Amino acid sequence: MTPTLTSKANPRFRALQTRLKAGGLRRESTLLLGEKLIEAWAEARQTTAGKRLQPALWLRLEQTDPHPLETVLGVETQVLGEVLMRELAEAGSPPEHALLMELGPEPTGSLASRVIGAWGIQDPGNLGAILRSAAAFGFQEALLGPGCADPFHPRALRGSMGAAFLLPLRRVEALAPDAGRWFALDGGPGAIPMAEADLSEPLRLLVGNEGHGWQGVDLPAGVQRLAIPIRGVESLNAAVAAGIACFETARRYSG
Repeated sequence: MTPTLTSKANPRFRALQTRLKAGGLRRESTLLLGEKLIEAWAEARQTTAGKRLQPALWLRLEQTDPHPLETVLGVETQVLGEVLMRELAEAGSPPEHALLMELGPEPTGSLASRVIGAWGIQDPGNLGAILRSAAAFGFQEALLGPGCADPFHPRALRGSMGAAFLLPLRRVEALAPDAGRWFALDGGPGAIPMAEADLSEPLRLLVGNEGHGWQGVDLPAGVQRLAIPIRGVESLNAAVAAGIACFETARRYSG
């Protein structure tokens, strides 16, 4: 019978916290919180993005029945008391199951045919929502520019609802346009209305910061500004704008 950890001072629990403390480029591990997210990874684990995450430790809330995937994955299980599980989840209600994952290297080589890019998206939930829309509408990869939230932060993973297991993610320090069509969502002067833009592949669709968009960012000559027509409001939420643009791209390919 697996012993239950109940003390925050337990060396095993403290070691687990240390593994999860680092974020951003320093992150080597992350935590999938709850059955839905774990099952979403399990369905996508044979994809390139899914293979980047490797299970290391199953965490189960005390007095909770084992999950079928515990046996399938063959990793060690650790039972945690409610206080410790809540501490890891940073949420009001502790999940019954969590899975510690080790992260492999980011992808390299040529970009996919349809790519979403996030520049300076600071909120992990917004980043997760952008990735979710991109995956839902057929995008195959994501670029994460400077100032972007950690895509493997638990909030980003929850917001993406498994999209982070479907899209290969790579961080870049600067825009370096290739032969594809590069568009930055921006409703300012000189932007091309979306209805007039050529969104055919290879396509790279970029979303700027939630508050100031592309202000202070030098867009290379190969990147065009793309506008979504709106009325009565100054701008759209970054994740909403990304979802509209991804849908329009998919609509044209299916039309």
